[in-house]
Amino acid sequence: MNTLVHQYHPLGFKGSRIAQGFWRAGEWNMTKESRLSFIEACLELGVTTFDHADIYGDYQCEALFGEALALKPSVRDKMQLISKCGIKLKSDARPEHAIYQYDLSFDHIISSVENSLLQLQTEYLDLLLLHRPTPLMDADEVARAFEHLMIQGKVKHFGVSNFTSAQFDLLQSRVDVPLVANQSEYSVLQTQSFENGEIDHLHQHAVTPMAWSPFAGGRLFSGSNEQEERVREQLQVISEKYDEASVDQLALAWLLKHPAKICPVLGSGKIDRLEKAVAACQIEFADDDWYRVWCASTGKDLA
Repeated sequence: MNTLVHQYHPLGFKGSRIAQGFWRAGEWNMTKESRLSFIEACLELGVTTFDHADIYGDYQCEALFGEALALKPSVRDKMQLISKCGIKLKSDARPEHAIYQYDLSFDHIISSVENSLLQLQTEYLDLLLLHRPTPLMDADEVARAFEHLMIQGKVKHFGVSNFTSAQFDLLQSRVDVPLVANQSEYSVLQTQSFENGEIDHLHQHAVTPMAWSPFAGGRLFSGSNEQEERVREQLQVISEKYDEASVDQLALAWLLKHPAKICPVLGSGKIDRLEKAVAACQIEFADDDWYRVWCASTGKDLA
């Protein structure tokens, strides 16, 4: 049964409340048949938004997803596909790349999207994100690329990743269509964006904050510095109030509580982990507990 409420974006993009990422798909050791089964299990849970980037898995992960999708093309209509472009890795898969760099030129954006469509075996992306900002970004050139892709029907919506509020505003000032997402690092251990105005800025403009690394790269579970231990202990203390919810579930519920409707992006290829994440969407995190976690993370009481 589909148990996950979809997030309806006021600017037109519709996605699931949490997203499934595929940056580790090459490590899952799945056949294309088992990858398809995993995708269908995600859809059954209501996780319909799938997050990719051209560089994931040394430029291999999109093709792994595409192989699975080709086995049952009809599932494409049940999902939202996100991909990112703008990073050039030094790689045997891209021998023409002389150095690691960022590239948001018209030609690179267009060629990256066309290659992502080929690898994913789909005719369009629901959402394209610029993976990293660069001082050399020509916002007018990016706008021209976005317009071209939209007219061609190859991308439905656009957004960014790891952009500051100023960088976001610069690009939005040149782009005729609304940017609908900014994917960055948000978690119970990475709270700066709640204090520096970034989340407020996204909320103001009805832009969805997408949280990569919502468990701080695993530090939430195994980290040993003072902040990590304080937060982990606080989540364990309050878990009895929430039917013994696990640390990872409470960390997700903490993000989901925010009125900006943060969308966590998960990276595990284990369906039981995703089932737990979906269950976390039903946790009604109390305000006082939210602040207890906040103070544990910042290391200070509210002034």
